[in-house]
Amino acid sequence: MRPTRWRRSTHALIGVAVLVLVAAVVAVAAVVTGGSPDAAAGKPLPAPVTAKPAVVPVADTAPRPEPARLAAALAPALADPNLGKFTGRVSDALTGAELWSQGATVPMQPASTNKTLTAAAALLTLPRDARLTTRVLAGERPGVVVLKGGGDPTLSAAPPDEDTWYRDAARISDLAEQVRRAGISPTAVEVDISAYSGPTMAPGWDPLDIDGGDIAPMEAVMLDGGRTQPVSFDSRRSHTPALDAGRALAAALGVDPNRVTVLRGPARTTHEIGSVQSPPLIDRLRDMMYASDNVMAEAIGREVAAATGRPQSFAGAVEAVLDRLRSVGINTAGARLFDSSGLSVDNRLTALTLDDVVNAAAGDRTPALRPLVELLPIAGGSGTLSNRYLDTEAGRAATGFLRAKTGSLTGTNTLAGIVTDRSGRVLTFALISNDAGPMGRVALDNVAAVLRSCGCSR
Repeated sequence: MRPTRWRRSTHALIGVAVLVLVAAVVAVAAVVTGGSPDAAAGKPLPAPVTAKPAVVPVADTAPRPEPARLAAALAPALADPNLGKFTGRVSDALTGAELWSQGATVPMQPASTNKTLTAAAALLTLPRDARLTTRVLAGERPGVVVLKGGGDPTLSAAPPDEDTWYRDAARISDLAEQVRRAGISPTAVEVDISAYSGPTMAPGWDPLDIDGGDIAPMEAVMLDGGRTQPVSFDSRRSHTPALDAGRALAAALGVDPNRVTVLRGPARTTHEIGSVQSPPLIDRLRDMMYASDNVMAEAIGREVAAATGRPQSFAGAVEAVLDRLRSVGINTAGARLFDSSGLSVDNRLTALTLDDVVNAAAGDRTPALRPLVELLPIAGGSGTLSNRYLDTEAGRAATGFLRAKTGSLTGTNTLAGIVTDRSGRVLTFALISNDAGPMGRVALDNVAAVLRSCGCSR
């Protein structure tokens, strides 16, 4: 989304693979029989050259950067005052050894790199094909149908022949059809949002970000992530997402929208009438990471909480995420989180924690985290990095070789990801810039680009 106020979290696209280089050799042979000298002379034409893209493993023997040389190479980029208050860490993906750090244990505002933790915890806790279910149940009173939210933010009221914001999203129209097939003539709709508990807005969130399009109040059922214009990139979010979903079901069933009630506690029901399911977890994680989708992050955080027996609330999700990371040896010292998306200005994480998560995914110590690498946007290619690293020679050299989760709030720019350096060594990194200057994002990208161009071995 395009910021309406410069506080918003970043939104990203794409990815590459850890410990691999994607080498695409594309050659095109133009065979023009008319006017070809060889063809005119009756000589056989050469065989056409075909494209053979390949994934080529990075050699374990590629030299590791020498810390002093790496520090010297980084020094000019780190001198840019636009970085403001800056911390960072660079590690070797193969061995996990720290190669460079600056203030890596100082808690800083992480912005949307916080989503890296949420994604990692989800991969550690849930099956990749896990789906969320939205149900319609018969109420105890005749004519009442209950829309029971299961935490799926992809549910859409778009007609069957129209696109939705999320690919393969569940649809209100399918629920309405199941109600009709059950032979029920509804006269009222209740919306049960009891799956979620606690406040709907996190500490450190600005209510203006609802109209700005960054977030919606977190309720257990909503349409298109709370977007009021489902397929608009710049759509604002709804202040009443659960009520909107209930009214959409009412409209599909021909029920007066004034007869829709949102229930915070469990509804009184008799039996299930119908249900629809979300896309699988891995697709929702990709949406979250590529587009830096805050609503999706909060929903997935609650999914982790539910799977670990905790309340589906901001506090329950944060507790669940940090606990799962600690269980596989991730260093979470200094972490102070109030949400799962990174939108809260009160969040604090260290570069050590962020780099530790990415390093665990890129290396061999936690295989369950390996899919995280593919979820990171690619420099110059996808997600929130699709339009970055394209304006300088150093930046262009990093395109396709650097993948990272981005983060942006007012005065904050962050990156956490992987890069293959010039020598063919895979490095992981976390870079956090707070109190940044007007060119802070460019300054941060310049630091990361050095990791690609350096090599820095003896």
